Amino acid sequence: MSTTTELPADGIETGAARLPGGRLTGAITATLAGLIPALSVAWAIDVPRLLGVAFYNEQFVAAFLGIALAVVYLSRPLAGGERGRLPWYDAIAAAAALVTAGYVALYYPSLLERLWMRPTDALVVGVVLLVLTLEGLRRAAGLAMLVLVLASIGFALLGHLVPGALQGRHVSPERLVVYLSNDSGALLGLPLLIVATVVVSFVLFGNLLNQAGGGAFFTDLAMSLMGRYRGGPAKVAVTASALFGSVSGSAVANVASTGVITIPLMKKAGYRPHQAGAIEAVASTGGQLMPPVMGAAAFLMAELLQISYADVVLAALVPALLYYAALFIQVDLLAARDGLVAADPKTLPRMRAVLASGGIFALPFAVLIYALFSLNQQPEYAAVLAAATVVVIGLGLRLRNGPGGMGLSLRALPGVLASTGLAVTDIVMIGAAAGIVIGVMNVSALGFAITLSLVGLGAGNLPALLIIAAVASIVLGMGMPTLGVYLLLATLIAPALVEVGIQPIAAHLFVLYFGMMSMITPPVAIAAFAAASISGAGPMRTGWSAMAFGWSAYAIPFIFVCSPALLLIGDPANIVLATGTALAGVWLISAAVVGRLFARVPPVQRLLLAVAGLLLLIPHTDTLPLWTDLAGAALGAGLALWNLRSAIAARSPAQAAGPIVESA
Repeated sequence: MSTTTELPADGIETGAARLPGGRLTGAITATLAGLIPALSVAWAIDVPRLLGVAFYNEQFVAAFLGIALAVVYLSRPLAGGERGRLPWYDAIAAAAALVTAGYVALYYPSLLERLWMRPTDALVVGVVLLVLTLEGLRRAAGLAMLVLVLASIGFALLGHLVPGALQGRHVSPERLVVYLSNDSGALLGLPLLIVATVVVSFVLFGNLLNQAGGGAFFTDLAMSLMGRYRGGPAKVAVTASALFGSVSGSAVANVASTGVITIPLMKKAGYRPHQAGAIEAVASTGGQLMPPVMGAAAFLMAELLQISYADVVLAALVPALLYYAALFIQVDLLAARDGLVAADPKTLPRMRAVLASGGIFALPFAVLIYALFSLNQQPEYAAVLAAATVVVIGLGLRLRNGPGGMGLSLRALPGVLASTGLAVTDIVMIGAAAGIVIGVMNVSALGFAITLSLVGLGAGNLPALLIIAAVASIVLGMGMPTLGVYLLLATLIAPALVEVGIQPIAAHLFVLYFGMMSMITPPVAIAAFAAASISGAGPMRTGWSAMAFGWSAYAIPFIFVCSPALLLIGDPANIVLATGTALAGVWLISAAVVGRLFARVPPVQRLLLAVAGLLLLIPHTDTLPLWTDLAGAALGAGLALWNLRSAIAARSPAQAAGPIVESA
């Protein structure tokens, strides 16, 4: 999460970026950045209707995009690095973004009626807006995303010349520009609308929560809950990141916010630097897969699938719990294997004191969940209610604790708005890019061609198609934030999986999981690399270790695609059986990965443990009878009893009488 800091005399400093020097330029940039969440809140609570006016969604999105583009050009220099004095060309670009997007927002009803004629004003404004968006994308999200978007635009123009199954329709440059820049199926479409409403509202909620002291409260809560057990700091990392990561919307931001506390604690407890970084990276990445918020992907998934948000949350729950169960078991067994003891109780915060000082921070989450599930409010409206609750709580805590204590002051609110606006500019640019890619797919028929090609590559072989889709999702997701990953994969890969008969919710969760695994999969494991920069370990070593700790996320999607029972779909008895056997399988495979169960496990037994766990994970379907579960359970029970016997035999009377290290 981004937090605000004091404003220096020569400019404005926020948790997201340093703004250009000079009071006037800095004040303009901060004001525009603050308008980004302010507009989102106004749209979420339906201010236009309260004022008796009506706007198209596209008018709101165009205005939102123009302001975000202006902030990008004012805050991010042409060549990257620190922003110095504002160049004249960036000032012109920022003004052009406001003017062109403002023109679209103001005259959209007229443009909509004339789009079929490709009017000159729509063409001129469209060219300027697309060019500014592409350069803004490069500055905010990097060159890789820009290349992908340019490649899609190139295909739209030349796709009719491509032979074979990928041949597209012929699209003239004028038609392409007008369509991409003005149509609701492209730049001004659903991806950017979701970013402008849902994502920004939740980032604002998270920023306010962090500024008021909620982040520190959840870390202290995790410390008081888990610190007294063996490997306690690692369990704190897992718990805190699961709590905090679902709301943060970014695996890297989650690493940066919780990792600065948990990684040094893990190293001090005896975990090796690459292990500490890997554990934090895997725990932070899992936050994007954990309901109820899932980094805002859950809300977009519900919109794309045209199902309720509650259906998405229920489907994602068991796989996310299995993911964290695997990680939790591994850090516990690793602590036992390496003899890592619990933290000194004297250094841990007391539960009563933690709850007394910050227990009130549970209220915003209660408001959020109540508004979503009981009142059936829109996600953005629920997030605004939760954010308002944080403001009230923060102001009350500041009055109680005084300056310098936990809480939120009125003076801090403009800074939180500005830092939120800056923090979401990269997501806004990626949402705009996703809209352009979707527009290209619509106008050129590329989406249909890709679906046919993927299905053809699978050639009726579901495992082959799933492996192709998994690899493609990891590659396409490298270096991208959560929402950008999901938007891209839901457009490119998920339709092919649905086409071969996979349930839509399973297909979308499949690509989300493997898109998220790009965060910890070398060579572009950005979450692992961020954790390595904190732990001091080698980035690649941290990445490979993160893959081992996060093994479950590479296996579980294949399981729930074949067995929707893990998505809570189907007969209740099958759901209970599938969940129970999957949990047992996760335990056995985690023990095999670490090499420890009740005692150290020899290499041959580790292999057998992995086989037993895999047999338990294999879903029970019409084509795969129950014997796989029975065989896995029998083999796993036998190995566990053998290992327990070895542990009892190896324990000396002195050890038996010695202090017992707690596990959790």
